[in-house]
Amino acid sequence: MSSYNKGLPPRDDRSKRSSAKGSKQPKKQSGGKTLFKVLLTILIVAVLGAGGVAGYLMLTLNNTINKTGTSGKVAAENSAKVKPIAMLLLGTDYRPETGTHLSDVIMVIAMNPKTKSATIVSLPRDTRFQMKGYRTNKLNAFYPKFLAAEKKSGISAKEEMKTMLGKYMDLPLDYTTVLNFQGFRDVVDALGGVDVTVDANMCYVDNADGTNINLKKGAQHLNGDKALDYVRYRKSNCKPKTKPSNDFERNQRQNEVLHALIDQTKSLNGVIGAGKAIESIGDNMTTDLEAEQIKNMIAAYWSISKENVTFIPVTGEWKSPYVYINDSELNKAKQALKDELAGTKPQSEGQRNQSGK
Repeated sequence: MSSYNKGLPPRDDRSKRSSAKGSKQPKKQSGGKTLFKVLLTILIVAVLGAGGVAGYLMLTLNNTINKTGTSGKVAAENSAKVKPIAMLLLGTDYRPETGTHLSDVIMVIAMNPKTKSATIVSLPRDTRFQMKGYRTNKLNAFYPKFLAAEKKSGISAKEEMKTMLGKYMDLPLDYTTVLNFQGFRDVVDALGGVDVTVDANMCYVDNADGTNINLKKGAQHLNGDKALDYVRYRKSNCKPKTKPSNDFERNQRQNEVLHALIDQTKSLNGVIGAGKAIESIGDNMTTDLEAEQIKNMIAAYWSISKENVTFIPVTGEWKSPYVYINDSELNKAKQALKDELAGTKPQSEGQRNQSGK
């Protein structure tokens, strides 16, 4: 698997925004794929790791798909089993206590059933988005604006985002799927919590969104709320202040939680909670994918090799309050998506071994 970045989207760091206007900061890479990876990995592992209750879990998965996906029919020639698909994935910061819908994860995914491969491009949430027909703003601000305008415009926010990002990426997008942070918390709770070793004291309070991170160094059993605190912690505003976290340290914690959750599915509690975990994902995901197409995608990509999934985070330069995208990287990312859909993407080592070339 090609991967350049392994983090959840970092929280807004207001300390950076106090820098002088126009001052240059190191490149700010998009976070992104870990939320997607955690939720979908837990869904798959919950099914695969359940042993004797696999039939029950497959029924739960089927019911969740039917509830989450739309009822539309998919023509045979448009089935994900035979047709390359491009879709937009948004990960929002929605939690019941905040009610916000900022899209902190913004990814465009291209999948090809013939090559059994996928390319995932992630865009920085703070990208300065400027395009004809749209008022200049941060990229993550458009989804909540479209949501607020749905009733008046009659156009769904998912459709608006699909149209906008399709134009931006020079690529027609077939679908949009939206996941939220509540899903992460619910999955952890459904699996009975998660055992981790907190590497340092962590303290951060934000009354605006109800955040109250207060973790102590050492072995901990974390519920969903505390697990989300653990993987998102980046700085302290407490007295005494606790040590801040850099991207590498957060990546380590996120991987630690993911692996611990996978271990949880092997336990009795994990098996019992696996069905609830699947339902939790469905409860916290909205999509314009047809239920039939979701099943087609699972059939087409169930056995996809991690070596055949390429992650491309587009980076840029931070000049408060925006990230200014690196045009060269963006153009390469656009071409990579097009190559994936056309089946001209360079083969991975795993694909060459399978084909004997």
